[in-house]
Parts: sequence; structure tokens; C-alpha cells
Amino acid sequence: MRIDVISLFPEFIDQSTGFGVVGRARERALLQLQGWNPRDYASGNYRRVDDRPFGGGPGMVMLIEPLRACLEAARQADPTPAPVLYLSPQGRPLTQARVRELALLPRMILLCGRYEGVDERLLAHQVDEEISIGDYVLSGGELAAAVLIDAVTRLQEGVLNDAESAAQDSFEGEGGLLDCPHFTHPASHAWGEVPEVLRSGNHAAIARWRRQQSLGRTWLRRPELLDESALSPADRKLLEAFRQEWAADGSPAKP
Repeated sequence: MRIDVISLFPEFIDQSTGFGVVGRARERALLQLQGWNPRDYASGNYRRVDDRPFGGGPGMVMLIEPLRACLEAARQADPTPAPVLYLSPQGRPLTQARVRELALLPRMILLCGRYEGVDERLLAHQVDEEISIGDYVLSGGELAAAVLIDAVTRLQEGVLNDAESAAQDSFEGEGGLLDCPHFTHPASHAWGEVPEVLRSGNHAAIARWRRQQSLGRTWLRRPELLDESALSPADRKLLEAFRQEWAADGSPAKP
């Protein structure tokens, strides 16, 4: 996959993606990442990339021409067609389902805004989709771009040392539920014991326990995901048993 990032701070993108899974993907040439600074395509001695908004008000708005020229340069750098995605709190929420779709693309161009945003005319004529990583506002699109890059990169074939890791994540697998709890050594600790079923060697029982915990954790933390999921009769039975056990343990009332 190739990802081009239009940003006033391309060095931030380069540095923030140089570690862990994404860093390894770049080292293995499974991800090609290229930053582009619109200031390099601005005119005048001061290389201005922003100006005051029409109608008044606070802040500055990014200019059309430096961004247009920068986008054109990015497109010409590789003949592979690439959608332009603008990171914006007004965009389509980024979900794991959308990440899976984007991960299939051979290339994409990410546009990172700053200040009060980007001239609406450029968005209307040059951007294919606006994407939001949450209902909050950041100083710029770079952090959101780094999140998107990480999410799609880890789904590329050969990136993860264990391909099953991604399949078992939250929002993946059957029903798109939250992940189950995980434990490692030691089995006994002052903070508690590893559940016996995980030490039993009974793979069917372990799979059943993990599914039940995934259902229960989703019920506790993100119940709306259960409303969106078509649970099987077996899942409903597991979830009901979890609820009963939760109540019997005297656990706090579900929020």
C-alpha cells in the first residue's frame, strides 16, 4: 500500500509512523509513506498557505491554490489511482468495517487540515471523502491521519507476525464485538488468578469462554453493538448466563 499525506508537518507523520507495526511495515516495504508540504507549493516570499475567512470570525482558513498544487504533485508521483481523504470532525466516523474497506486500496491520499480548516471549494472539487476519528476537535489532521495509517497498515498481508492477531481484535470476527480479556504468566498473582478454563487445555471450552466474555464485555461497555449484531441462539444463551453470573456476584449495576 502507498499512502501520501498532505500536511504542513510531514515530519510529524514520518516520525510517528516509524515505530512498532507501522515502522516494521515500512522497513519491509509493505507500506510506502510519502509526505507532502503545501507550503512548498505556495507563492510569494512568505509562502502563505492560509488567509482570513470571508465573513469575519476567528482563525485562518487554508488556501485553495497551495493545496491544489500539492495534491496534483502527489497524484503525478504515482500513476495508481488514489482517493483523497480529508481528516475532519465533520466526516464519516471511522469504524473497523470502514478500515477493512480502506485497507484493500492500493493507494490513498490523506489531507490534513489546520487552523479553522480548508476552503470549502477545494473540499468540494478535490476530496472524495471526509473521515472523522471521533466527536472531538484536534489542532490538525496529522494525529487522525496517523491513526488511520496504523489501522489500515496492520491489516496488510504480512505486516503482523501472527495474522490471527487482527482477526481476534475488538470489532473484528463474528458480530463485531469487543475483545475478550487476555492473561499471561504468572498464573497466580496478588491481583488475582488466571481463569481455570484458560489453563485447562480444553480448546472448545476456551473458545466458548472467550465468546461469552466478548459478549458480556460488549453488553457492559458498548451495548449498542449488540443491538447492531444478529446474535445466534447460542450467543444469547451465553450472554444470559453471563448476566446472571454478573448479578449473582454482586457486581455493580450495569451503567
